[in-house]
Amino acid sequence: MEKFTTLTGVAAPMNMINIDTDMIIPKQYLTTVGRTGLGKALFFEMRYNDDGSENPDFVLNQPAYRNATILVAGDNFGCGSSREHAPWALLDFGIRCVIATSFADIFYNNCFKNGILPIKLPPEDVAKLMDDAERGANATVTIDLENQVITGPDGGEVKFDLDEFKKHCLFNGLDDIGLTMKNAAKIDDYEDAQKSSQPWL
Repeated sequence: MEKFTTLTGVAAPMNMINIDTDMIIPKQYLTTVGRTGLGKALFFEMRYNDDGSENPDFVLNQPAYRNATILVAGDNFGCGSSREHAPWALLDFGIRCVIATSFADIFYNNCFKNGILPIKLPPEDVAKLMDDAERGANATVTIDLENQVITGPDGGEVKFDLDEFKKHCLFNGLDDIGLTMKNAAKIDDYEDAQKSSQPWL
């Protein structure tokens, strides 16, 4: 998993509440177990018209936000079913950080396991960042994970709280497999000891 240390990029405003996982990635794309290629289907039903053409009104289709790496959204982001394809699609598109007032628990935890930083902020701070994001390509925001600070385009700073273990894992690029492999030597020692003490197993 790619480490998350500092991210500077364009923030796209999605001023909506209850953006659920089916909106993020529709059910017809859940047949794959691959993590790549899902970015093209991100927000599919909002992003494309019935004929397959792009909806020019959707924020990520607008020139200023096509390369956005940060989303600023409303309450309860990632609600709905617990599909891990949702953070996969966000990451494949290029989104590394989502800022909202609240997140669905399973989606929130899945983000950390896939290299995405979800940041919970009070409504007044989200409103400020939403206003910044609406500036378009000038809405460059910097996320400093180590110091837990968001710096807006005008230099204003917003602090955010984060669980220390989740921060450690994201900062060091450790998903569940990575965490396990850090203990590979201890696991090998245990297996060798088991073979010696219980050779019949």
